[in-house]
Amino acid sequence: MTEATGPTPYSAPEPRGTTGRASAPPGPAGGTPAPPGPGEGTPAPPGPGEGTPAPPGPGEGTPAPPGPAGGTPAAPPAARTDRVPLPQGTAETVSEPPEFTDGQSRWLLASVSGALADAASAARRRGAPAVAARLAQLAADHAPSGGQVPGVELGLAAAEDAVAAGDYPLARRLAHQVLARTERPADRVRAWIVVVDSSGQAMAEIADVFPQALRDARDDPELLARLHYRLAWRAWMVSGSAPKALDHAARSAVLARAAGDRRTETLALTQQAALEFYLGRPEAERTLADALAAPQDPHVLFDHNGPVFLKHRRHLLHDRTDEARTELRALIYTVRYRGSAESLCQCLSGLAQVEILRGRCARALDLAQQCLEVTERAGLSEGPAWYAVALAEAAGGSAERALAAAERARRHSEDDDDQLFLPRALHAEGHVRLLRGETAEAVRALRRARRLELAQGQGDPAVRRWHGDLVEALVAAGRTEEAAVVLAETRTQAVRLGRRGVLAVLDRCGALVSASRGELDVAFVQLGRALAGLAAVPYPLEEGRTRLALGRVHLLAGDGAAARAAFTEAVRVFTRCGAGPWREVALAEADALALPGRGSGGPDGAGGPGGPALDRLTPVERRVALLVARGATNRETAEALSVSVKTVEAALTRTYRKLGLRSRVALTRTFLTP
Repeated sequence: MTEATGPTPYSAPEPRGTTGRASAPPGPAGGTPAPPGPGEGTPAPPGPGEGTPAPPGPGEGTPAPPGPAGGTPAAPPAARTDRVPLPQGTAETVSEPPEFTDGQSRWLLASVSGALADAASAARRRGAPAVAARLAQLAADHAPSGGQVPGVELGLAAAEDAVAAGDYPLARRLAHQVLARTERPADRVRAWIVVVDSSGQAMAEIADVFPQALRDARDDPELLARLHYRLAWRAWMVSGSAPKALDHAARSAVLARAAGDRRTETLALTQQAALEFYLGRPEAERTLADALAAPQDPHVLFDHNGPVFLKHRRHLLHDRTDEARTELRALIYTVRYRGSAESLCQCLSGLAQVEILRGRCARALDLAQQCLEVTERAGLSEGPAWYAVALAEAAGGSAERALAAAERARRHSEDDDDQLFLPRALHAEGHVRLLRGETAEAVRALRRARRLELAQGQGDPAVRRWHGDLVEALVAAGRTEEAAVVLAETRTQAVRLGRRGVLAVLDRCGALVSASRGELDVAFVQLGRALAGLAAVPYPLEEGRTRLALGRVHLLAGDGAAARAAFTEAVRVFTRCGAGPWREVALAEADALALPGRGSGGPDGAGGPGGPALDRLTPVERRVALLVARGATNRETAEALSVSVKTVEAALTRTYRKLGLRSRVALTRTFLTP
């Protein structure tokens, strides 16, 4: 299970309408499937007839208590002077409390249970599943045996509400109570589904549940459809096999259609389409259209496992960021008031990633913080939220905080044994380490992400875009031929599927491979093609990264003036996007051009003393070294770069070690002496 986490520096106002909600299962972003929701309401048991009097209440008075043992009875209390007179002929006191008949007791319990069930139904319609769960639990506790609304039915409704509210311990407890009370197959399968859905990301821990549930389902197509839908998630999350998951999802859709269960059919078709997109199969478009076709169940339509959420992902595959943003904004508006907290988290995370692609980094950071806040309040699995925070911090926040978030996302996914989400967390970590100039660590994380994705069968590079970062990290690590192999494989997939945005990024990566081989003319052509493709999409942050690459290739060609122009344009693009960490990288490159001989020497791009030294440093180390060489203290350097003093000290330690230096004086001589 996931580790406990303390307070985080990320705090955002709680989105309206999300308190106490959570947990329809995560979509291809990772998680467990959405349970079929309970009915809209449970009819209250019928009350007494029009002419039937209510059960009598206790009398107005009671006998005085006896006095001490062996003595005279205690004197009665003084007569009350404020007593309301009773009608003539009515006794003023009753000698003992009334006794209810069995019929009256059952009627009273049924009335209380029915009223509580109606209140639970009303809370459910208002989008308050936590309240609905508690009320339905009370209704089940008060339901008389053999009543019109069985306690088992009310208990199942309470358990399903608890799943929707993210109260997983309550959901599991109620489900096991139902399993102990009933042998009816439909009720038992519903209870097993609650156990599955309340496992969150940790589906590996419930391996024994599915065989028991399948035995209870027997040959009922409706029950089997619901179980195979969840087996699809387990195959992807635990076994890490998209093809096996696709088989279960397709089987679930067929069974649900035969049983007339449109809700499960829509969920299964959506899952089937998501898997087909991931595997790079063209039939995914038709499957998604089937899922979006009428009739629609509103509980599924606006769930993060539903077809509308997948529709926004389809837009991103085709680089339609504006359309994806429109779909998600409308979905979030509805989910805030009527959906679960997990659906809201997935939508906020998805919109944050869309805003990063659109170059709106501050907005992305705000959305990611909201996602984390909702996750922590609802007690959901935290890996997906930390992943969103890592990407947003890398784009528009702090590289330090981005790395901390990425590492937390990876640890949560490893603890849950979540093979579906772990590659994303590894990509986030590799991306951040590449940004920080930690090449070897970036290669390790991104290679591991690639191994997992290939094992799962990924066939569309636009679904999860780690490929460009891996190629860039491999080139920086001097592994040009390995980078060329990854580049060729990815390009083949992108060309087959027509993924324009991916191809533009791959043109930049191809330029880096060409430049590392000394083919500078080819590299310039590839970079020009990349800039044109990214402008057509557009992806501003990728454009800025491409201008950074252009400046570095100009340096290799010995053209310092062209390199300065490219770095300056990269700074402008990153500043416009609010991409602080990337702006710092571009500024470090531009600052380095001020060193004696930098960029004017020859093919190595550095003819003066500072040039070769800078080439061995990461962007952070480079900026720290230059500021310190110019006389800045550690604190002044930290303030200038918006990092901690410890980061400055660590960067200086690494710089001294790499360059064989022992003092600030030696650092100044290395970088500033002509």
